[in-house]
Amino acid sequence: MIEGWTDGAAWPNPGRGGYAAILREDGAEHIVTGSDPHTTNNRMEMLAVIVALEATPPGAVVRVYSDSQYVVNGRGWSVAWQRNGWRTRKGLVLNQDLWRRLLAACATREVTLVWVRGHAGNGMNERCDALANAAAQEEHGQRGTMTEAEACRLWDTFGS
Repeated sequence: MIEGWTDGAAWPNPGRGGYAAILREDGAEHIVTGSDPHTTNNRMEMLAVIVALEATPPGAVVRVYSDSQYVVNGRGWSVAWQRNGWRTRKGLVLNQDLWRRLLAACATREVTLVWVRGHAGNGMNERCDALANAAAQEEHGQRGTMTEAEACRLWDTFGS
């Protein structure tokens, strides 16, 4: 089984955003980060989970931990959204592009999404938070992968 921890951030919201995913399997760890110059926190939370899943092979068994109830619960809500033409009582579902991408990634893997409380001392969630916030401050947009040491140095320059 592959385990992943994810987080997203936007300063302000909407504003400059970043996401991070940490994947572990058999003792090996892989970190993926990226950023967007103008986005929302929800989009970054979603993208973190998407890139985590897309970094795993089709058919993989994956458990992803996220502090975003929007993402974790939205997977279930998406059944009704699709049935209703991607509409809710309030109008069109936001972030349809990412919901479709997330559902496509889930369709080819055995995925369990688990909600964890953010900023509550969960070490892996805190690491992802630092990485996502550091990625949000990058000047050159999406980098793909950054080491944790790079992210910590970058984050330290902006403060927490």
